[in-house]
Amino acid sequence: MPKVVGEHLAETIGLRDRVAAFVRDRVLPREAVLDAGGPDAAATLLQLQKEARTEGLWALPLPTELGGQGLPLRSYAHVAEAEGASDHGPAALGSAPLLDALMLWRHGSPGVRERYAERLVAGEIRACYAMTEPDTPGTDPFLTATRAVPGADGTWRVSGRKWFTSGAADADLVTVLARTDGEPADREGLSLLLVPSDSPGFRVVRELPVFGASGQWEIALAQVVVDGDHLIGERGKALAVAGERLQLGRTLRCLRWLGQAARAFNLMRERAVTRTRFRGPLGDLQLVQRHVFESLLALRTTRPLVYEAVARLDAGLDAHVEVGLAKVAAARTLQQVADAAIQVHGAAGLGPDTALPALFRTGRAARILDGPDELHITSVARRVLRTTQSA
Repeated sequence: MPKVVGEHLAETIGLRDRVAAFVRDRVLPREAVLDAGGPDAAATLLQLQKEARTEGLWALPLPTELGGQGLPLRSYAHVAEAEGASDHGPAALGSAPLLDALMLWRHGSPGVRERYAERLVAGEIRACYAMTEPDTPGTDPFLTATRAVPGADGTWRVSGRKWFTSGAADADLVTVLARTDGEPADREGLSLLLVPSDSPGFRVVRELPVFGASGQWEIALAQVVVDGDHLIGERGKALAVAGERLQLGRTLRCLRWLGQAARAFNLMRERAVTRTRFRGPLGDLQLVQRHVFESLLALRTTRPLVYEAVARLDAGLDAHVEVGLAKVAAARTLQQVADAAIQVHGAAGLGPDTALPALFRTGRAARILDGPDELHITSVARRVLRTTQSA
């Protein structure tokens, strides 16, 4: 874990350790129930959220104006890594709505902020973000086909389809990227609209399991009427808001992937030490030692990249290169370390008795979702080649 500098060193370390203990002792033992979904999962999540509030760990990075604790990014980064050991950690601890809450707080109308922002932070409602479309390359938002047409009464009518929308089935609000002006491929004319999911014409089409895991959905909007003040940011300027959201979102995911990679590493290490053969523990085998070494090397070299992105974002500096490097490295590291841990576990690493299949699945999906490796590689290389930035 990188050192935390500054006057709040002890507080940050203590908070990180408390969150790590909460995830280890309370969230991980309930993962099977949470993964299964349904009423039992909902009740379990509510109980965990209640416990997080009691422990003073609720909504740590959310703005204090909205009922959060206002932990700055440079400190929350260490907490995010700890809570990210489980996919359910952010939801249990109330940090999951951070991106949506910040977007509404910074770019929403006064009416939107007053109506939704505090309820979002309190966990009373849920929100999700719909950008990618089935028939449009996710790497080219300028081709967005979903369209929002202004009405004479000041409302918008939104029509289109989105897919791989995380959490759409349980969301009360969906932020939709739509074209409000121009034609597909135009670089201007894209806007963000906040759509209540109970609006007539809004429909969840189907679930899109990722390697068998739930959480992603396809949605359809057919002439959905949206209030005029539900425009997020300026008309036609969606990509500025989306870019701000994506940089922070990708960095947070990198931190959580680091937490999951560390979890896989710890499982591998424990297996190598405790699993014995007739000639001794698995850890005595050089090939197993190589898995341990390569995994530790990946973790130790990836973590500084991620925290460099955190530092630049926290300072308000451009971080496109740093976030791109971190995203590719963290996704690769999670896949690599989970794969190595599965190899050391043998058949046990393929079954339901460890978290390794889920960790590997997350790592593999991470190299496509939220921008494939190729997109980030190309984007970073182009930026470096057209500037004087050095290594």
